[in-house]
Amino acid sequence: MKYRLMDVLACPYDKTFPLKLVVIREKEYPERKYEWDKPFCEEYCGLLNVYVKKHPNPRELPCEECIKREVVEGILYCPKCGRWYPIKDEIPILLPDELRNRDEDRAFLERIRDDLMRVNPELGNKIIKEGRPVNLTA
Repeated sequence: MKYRLMDVLACPYDKTFPLKLVVIREKEYPERKYEWDKPFCEEYCGLLNVYVKKHPNPRELPCEECIKREVVEGILYCPKCGRWYPIKDEIPILLPDELRNRDEDRAFLERIRDDLMRVNPELGNKIIKEGRPVNLTA
């Protein structure tokens, strides 16, 4: 998933923006070149987790680095409703609860549990214990 998608992604249920991003694994594409005006993102810089308009100098945001990086595996989390969405093979999967495969979601969460707790223990604990629609306590 491109970090710059954080500028447009919101929770499908309650429209909370921005979602919290937990990066488990990322990949670099050094051959990519940045060719746009800065900043590229209008509202939110997903790489730095800051609002563009609140940054002291938006033209100094690291857009050249952002374009070269992608989240391979991670989680998008809505702090309002507690739903989490997996990022698998660079693809964020923001499906409604009724279309999600709970067994696959549980297996994904079990597989990344240790990395999630290492990267963001507070949020990881919340997702593992209370995450919607699937968590590891039930």
